[in-house]
Amino acid sequence: MACLFICMILSYLFAFIYKPYYCPKQSFLVHQQDNSAISSLGPTPKKTNLSLIVSNPVPNSVEKTNLSHIVFGIASSAKLWNKRKQYISLWWRPNEMRGNVWLDKHVKVEPNDNGLPHLRISSDTSKFKYKHKEGHRSAIRITSIVSETLRLGMKNVRWFVMGDDDTFFVPDNLVKVLQKYDHNSYYYIGSTSESHLQNIDFSYNMAYGGGGFAISYPLAMALEKMQDKCIQRYPGLYGSDDRIQACMAELGVPLTKEKGFHQFDVYGNLVGLLAAHPIAPLVSLHHLDMEANYIFPNTKDKVAALKRFRRPMKMDSAGLMQQSICYDKNRNWTVSVSWGYVVQIFRGTFLARDMELPERTFVDWRHKADNTAFSFNTRPNSMHKCQIPFVYYISTATTSAATEYLLHKTPLQNCEWQMPTPSQIEIVDVYKTPNPYLWDKPPRRNCCRILPTTKRRTMVIDVGECKEDEIIALR
Repeated sequence: MACLFICMILSYLFAFIYKPYYCPKQSFLVHQQDNSAISSLGPTPKKTNLSLIVSNPVPNSVEKTNLSHIVFGIASSAKLWNKRKQYISLWWRPNEMRGNVWLDKHVKVEPNDNGLPHLRISSDTSKFKYKHKEGHRSAIRITSIVSETLRLGMKNVRWFVMGDDDTFFVPDNLVKVLQKYDHNSYYYIGSTSESHLQNIDFSYNMAYGGGGFAISYPLAMALEKMQDKCIQRYPGLYGSDDRIQACMAELGVPLTKEKGFHQFDVYGNLVGLLAAHPIAPLVSLHHLDMEANYIFPNTKDKVAALKRFRRPMKMDSAGLMQQSICYDKNRNWTVSVSWGYVVQIFRGTFLARDMELPERTFVDWRHKADNTAFSFNTRPNSMHKCQIPFVYYISTATTSAATEYLLHKTPLQNCEWQMPTPSQIEIVDVYKTPNPYLWDKPPRRNCCRILPTTKRRTMVIDVGECKEDEIIALR
């Protein structure tokens, strides 16, 4: 009994000593103080809560982000509109997507423009100073597109996505990327330039506008509240995207980098870049209308060239441009498949570690072509005549699982190596089952396998997820 009495006394004392720490009123005050401290750091949206500041996973009960939750703001001008609207028509879905093209002045609306985003005229920005000697003050007008779109008061918006009128988006892949992030939090998502010097001159912390970037709704609200004053503080900056980044710096929001947004500050043959696309969804392509750039050889019509992506993009947007690497063991060839775009066959064995690096078929924005010019690892062009790849560009997408690639014929020098030549292959058939859930899993390169065939002058390849013990190696 004495022991029981002592235990009761100790339990009472323990509860009395620790009671304040569990007081509901005190706990509420702690949360009030936390919110107050956070809101004092700068502008915040109405109904501020910690989820707007701290990154949280999207609750399972919330509807997944889809195209209807995204509003596009596309920067254009009256001078370029008639040409550039052709690029927008390649990816825009009028009955599924929302957005506006922002112009500097009115343009004549053609009957075929009904399937394009709404045209709007930007507000007057003459009150803002612009001092960059090599730029154009239209950059200030474009900087305000996100805020002007927000002021339209559109409902059920989670993300604002900025792009140029010559930016080619892959909408379903954009959605897949944005689904990873909590739209109730502050997010600024995009990517940097391919050119190291461009990033040095501007910023490695900046999302380049041509490649496109996404801003979550609450962050757009915070930006709109302070943007006019922010713009006034940076009259010497060059473009709209570095002004946006300057405002993000003042809000304390870093760039969340996604590798699928492509600024393409490069010149030349883009096959080296696209054939070794990162293991990430292809979200956007930019600068494809430049005369010096081409994705398919001998294509003067840039719009017609991009149209070749529409069929594979519809079949399996998740797999578009994804590289897989395999080996023809009997003939000692290395094969690289960039699905929906190009197949390359190399004589000899190239290791996967080398094949996943883009071959420098291009130069950077300053026309440099060495390994210091780019913001990522590259490999030099194959200089030995026996190591120059045989390139097969997509020709048709025949069924929901089959794509056909035709040899791009170029003058070839005789190779003295004692092995079969890929010139005997004129057609490559690639079979791939569409997988819309590819990016719901941890990233992993697809595998490809050379299949037996009785077709003359044809190689047949199967592409799909790697099996459990499958590796990318000759032996």
